[in-house]
Amino acid sequence: MTVNGYNISSMDGYTAGGGGSDPASLFSEERRRGLAAAFSRVGRALRELYARPASALGTTLVLVFFFMALFGPLIAPYSATEQIAGAARQAPSLQHLFGTDHLGRDVFSRVVLGARDILALAGLGTLLAVTIGTLVGMFSAYRGGWVDEISFRLFDSLLALPALLLALLLLGVVGPSRSSVLVVLVIVYVPIVARVVRSVVLSTKQKGFVEAARMQGESTASIVRRDIFPSVTPALTVEAALRFSYAIFLVASLGFLGVGVQPPNPDWGLMVSQARPYVSLTPWALYFPAIAIALLVIGVNLAADGLKRVLLPGRES
Repeated sequence: MTVNGYNISSMDGYTAGGGGSDPASLFSEERRRGLAAAFSRVGRALRELYARPASALGTTLVLVFFFMALFGPLIAPYSATEQIAGAARQAPSLQHLFGTDHLGRDVFSRVVLGARDILALAGLGTLLAVTIGTLVGMFSAYRGGWVDEISFRLFDSLLALPALLLALLLLGVVGPSRSSVLVVLVIVYVPIVARVVRSVVLSTKQKGFVEAARMQGESTASIVRRDIFPSVTPALTVEAALRFSYAIFLVASLGFLGVGVQPPNPDWGLMVSQARPYVSLTPWALYFPAIAIALLVIGVNLAADGLKRVLLPGRES
């Protein structure tokens, strides 16, 4: 029997037939179809997000900031650390759109270039926290027993402290730096993600299709990957978007307190902190990075709420 140019000679594989194809080309075709299906799902999600004004606004804000992060060096007229001679404390103008700070640095350039730093740090921290939290939450909830009990008692002790206080305690031990902030983001948000994933897995593992897979003798890893993870994905996507918004605010807060990203990096929170003593002279140096933080956090939250309505339509309240 010939299917798509292949003669089926056994249940284990295919033998190239008259079509002149080979398994590599078949694999490439399957990969192209998989990518096309993924892009189709992303496009459908974007259309549904833009169907609601609030989520459309949030998604647009997030895309604008990601555009700034990607093309910041091409957009910014000056470097983030360049002190322009004779241009200190200049008000916003056509030459300096957001004015200059007390050191003569172009505020517009620092805001634009700072988008890459805060998005990269918050994004990578969120990605690591979601990955680790998902693995821990899925396997501990599925296996249960003492592993689940011990891991989540530890997480409960971490969750008892506010995120900012826990971050300050950890940074007091390891010292302020980009890598330290990244580690702090992971430690702060892994317990929250793991708890969300655990709650979904506990309700999913009792369902009939999981019991059927278990009775067929499938391994724990196979059941978790093929049967449980797809049920976790919608809630996990929404949780990841929410964690991302909290991570942005936490990174900015740590920079403002002087224990996050250190000078002369154009961290938005640090810029607000450095502009405070000169607010009567250069208020624009404080307002513009503060507005950038607010717009990005609001945009991510609105987009996350839209994702929740799209992926979890039964939980809109």
